[in-house]
Amino acid sequence: MKKVLEILKGLRWKNILLLTIAGCINAFGVTIFLAPVELYDSGISGTSMLLSQITPSYLSLSVFLVVLNIPLFLYGLKKQGIYFTIYATYTVIIYSFMAWLITDVLPIDVSLASPLAGKDLLLCALFGGLVSGIGSGLAIRFDGAMDGIEVMAVIFAKRLGVSVGTFVMTYNVLLYIICGIVIHSWILPLYSIVTYMAALKTVDFIVDGFDHAKCAMIITTKADEICDALSLEFESGLTKINAVGGYSGIERTVIYFVVNRFQITKMREIISEIDPSAFIALHDITDVFSENQ
Repeated sequence: MKKVLEILKGLRWKNILLLTIAGCINAFGVTIFLAPVELYDSGISGTSMLLSQITPSYLSLSVFLVVLNIPLFLYGLKKQGIYFTIYATYTVIIYSFMAWLITDVLPIDVSLASPLAGKDLLLCALFGGLVSGIGSGLAIRFDGAMDGIEVMAVIFAKRLGVSVGTFVMTYNVLLYIICGIVIHSWILPLYSIVTYMAALKTVDFIVDGFDHAKCAMIITTKADEICDALSLEFESGLTKINAVGGYSGIERTVIYFVVNRFQITKMREIISEIDPSAFIALHDITDVFSENQ
């Protein structure tokens, strides 16, 4: 019980609020623009949409979102940490709940066409991708996630020798091919690719570096404290490089550290608490190779 209370105390209520908004936005984009015209979102969300179409009506989109996503988040618990798992699970529950409200409770007819874009597949694809991308981007920005496939990509992409973006893209291409085979048509899967690209660019805009890891170059006078804190939090190695300030002549240390996009916010907070004057430069990297997999 004490451990649970400590975990709850560590949750940031600002994140909870914004993750609630993110889940609502994502549900709006999917249920108002995509599901009515049977376009498919990406990842587990798209998989859930397909399964909800080919299974009995009581197995709705909301059910599949929870059943498919949460086990993936729990699987990634050790890699991503307890707070990420809580935030991501909460976000998906909000997404699922709002999707259920919109489709089954609120007086909104989403059975035959989009209430806002009608049956125009291009408009539905573009705006569905844009709106759901905003939701997914906000979720990532505030330490959560909207889709378990992204978590699996972070865990397995390096082992497979591909980038996170390539892992996610491969999953989605296979998903759309399966959708085309199941529904015996390629029109909706092809428009769904437009949805995916719109969402991808939107997430890219909100959270810099959708498909790249980040190299952090941290210049500080408190290298030992920062290295200890980052190693403890992320359980990964760092490299320290001795340096001298070009203008001040003060001896400093450059810390080279590789993080994934879910870890950037936490890394900044840790560094800021120890050395508010530390200089941090982030660079995109597409591949990381190490013998210690």
